[in-house]
Amino acid sequence: MKAWRIHELGEPIDVLTYEDIDEPTAGPGHIGVRVLASVANFPDVLMCRGEYQIRPELPFTPGVELCGVVTQLGAGESGFAIGDRVVGLAAIPNGAFAEHALMQHVGAFSAPPELDDAQAAAFLLAYQTGWFGLHRRAQLVAGEVLLVHAAAGGVGSAAVQLGKAAGATVIGVVGSADKVSVARDQGADVVVDRSSQDFVAVVKEVTGGRGADVIYDPVGGDTFMKSTKCVAFEGRIIVVGFAGGEIQSVALSHALVKNYSIVGLHWGLYSALAPQLQREAHSELLTMVTSRQIAPLIGERLSADQVPAGLTSLAAGTTVGRVAFVS
Repeated sequence: MKAWRIHELGEPIDVLTYEDIDEPTAGPGHIGVRVLASVANFPDVLMCRGEYQIRPELPFTPGVELCGVVTQLGAGESGFAIGDRVVGLAAIPNGAFAEHALMQHVGAFSAPPELDDAQAAAFLLAYQTGWFGLHRRAQLVAGEVLLVHAAAGGVGSAAVQLGKAAGATVIGVVGSADKVSVARDQGADVVVDRSSQDFVAVVKEVTGGRGADVIYDPVGGDTFMKSTKCVAFEGRIIVVGFAGGEIQSVALSHALVKNYSIVGLHWGLYSALAPQLQREAHSELLTMVTSRQIAPLIGERLSADQVPAGLTSLAAGTTVGRVAFVS
């Protein structure tokens, strides 16, 4: 089979090679799938660079998220059947950027029939992260103000949709003028172009000086620090990631004085500590797909041989929604 492989660490465009390798075999706790589509995630870029918390032994096949058809069941595995269409996490080192991949059984979920392969591949991580962040960690309720950073991206656009479905007023922040309409189309009530506007000032204006009740931050760095200036009394800042490349230092005295919460979200921990909650979230999200409250935004559909280019665009911050690789 064909697979993208990493033999040395570096930028994806420099170190990914397309090779013929043997199809991996599913052992206990795993299923094997034929990859229908995969998507670019920032952890894929970090993994290629050797900067992710998971550092597979070289060589390996990256790609953390996919939609596929079950072709193998590991010994003793049940719950899926050969031919089932599934979505979820690939089991690195046998990642999604290949014709066949492995998945841990706990990381595989039934694919929403309403979504095509590219949309389904982009469904799990962004929406589960959004659901856990907004509902379980932040306890977002109808009528609150939600500020979403990177609102035209894959993770941000999912949060915008989920916030609107929850009855929140959503303020989306985007990085350029051409992304304003994208965030608005996803449901954002107000969109801020941070290249020409100060989101802190806009949030204070929109809320009458009160600030945002919940701030969803996959960017980190200076974005986080500015967010602390426009978070409301008893507000919650959800730390989702550090796509901006800088992990900020937190002034806890400021959180104390302004009486807000800094809430971390590591969605992957639920797989190990509370997988039943992921299943419950998946069930709720499937219902929302059926009712057309949510749908992944696919900004670009590429072929499987364009993985390095897609990851490079994602790393550069020029993408809109998700970049999907369709087999």
